[in-house]
Amino acid sequence: MDRNSVGAGAGSPREGVEHPDHRVEFHLSPGDIQAVRFGISPGHELAHAVRVLLRPAQHPLQWGWLRAVRDRLPRESFRLLAAVIGDDGYMPDFLTAAPGWDMTPEAELAALRITPLEPMRVDFGKMVLRSTGARRRALHEMRQHPERARAMIADAWSDVWDAALTPVWPQLERLLRSDVAVRSRVIATSGIREMAGGLHPKVTWGDGAVRVSLRRHSEVVDCHGSGLVLVPSVMSSWGCMVLTEPPAQPTLFYPARGVTAGWSRDASEIATSLGALLGPARATILLEAGIARTTSEVAQDAGIAVSTASHHLTVLRDAGLVSSERDGARMLHLRTPLGEAMIGAAL
Repeated sequence: MDRNSVGAGAGSPREGVEHPDHRVEFHLSPGDIQAVRFGISPGHELAHAVRVLLRPAQHPLQWGWLRAVRDRLPRESFRLLAAVIGDDGYMPDFLTAAPGWDMTPEAELAALRITPLEPMRVDFGKMVLRSTGARRRALHEMRQHPERARAMIADAWSDVWDAALTPVWPQLERLLRSDVAVRSRVIATSGIREMAGGLHPKVTWGDGAVRVSLRRHSEVVDCHGSGLVLVPSVMSSWGCMVLTEPPAQPTLFYPARGVTAGWSRDASEIATSLGALLGPARATILLEAGIARTTSEVAQDAGIAVSTASHHLTVLRDAGLVSSERDGARMLHLRTPLGEAMIGAAL
């Protein structure tokens, strides 16, 4: 996801060489909230999960997850993805579809299976230039036979996802959505500048541009007419990456907030932690409030009486953790950004 620089003049840091002055600028219309949206990228999470497995010493926040998944990895599928993704630097664009709020692992995999072949060949060519030895030979072979490579990579993607991320996707997705909810509230209350400044120490906002410092790449990206997609990540919790090359929409990947060494704990452990604060019933209701439900549905899912569910929902609503809105004759209940933040903190 590093790109050829645009607008770099004489004396600028050399492209592809680490330098503290490298940065990408995403230029937007000043104050244009509509130009910024959030998305989720299962493909990005899987690609960085592979990198975590390749270089575990550099990712201590993932060690709990690593211990659980290392022994159940499908070895051949993992080796194939490791050759394609590598442990650092350029990452092929075809591995990830356009991030979206409703992007699912199933949709990501379906998009990979039909990704256009010519852009794949271009990506393989870039990776060949950046690799050596056995990996370079393997990538060259894939470039020569992209249709076969696409099918093999998609199958490997599916195998590694099922083994490594399916068991923790509910926890991972909850963290991602919690992050988006909190940052969306910051935009609404304090503006883009405040939100952008809180994404990461290397991200700033000024003069109508989101600026991100990178290690090896500089570029100026005009986002007028396309906007900017912001994508939180749990697996790439060390720093930021960008996607700038058309036809992809300009995208900034940043570390999700609230990622701790215990993020991969299962729902029962999280419920126990929240239960100590809220009580078991309210903790369960809050954990399941990521989808709007009626009071009767909340009661049924929690195994309690409707009147009891109504009481717990009132307490959660008064605390600002759940919002309730009328939809015709129904009242629908959903976690608020504060509720999302509390769930994220419990992770």
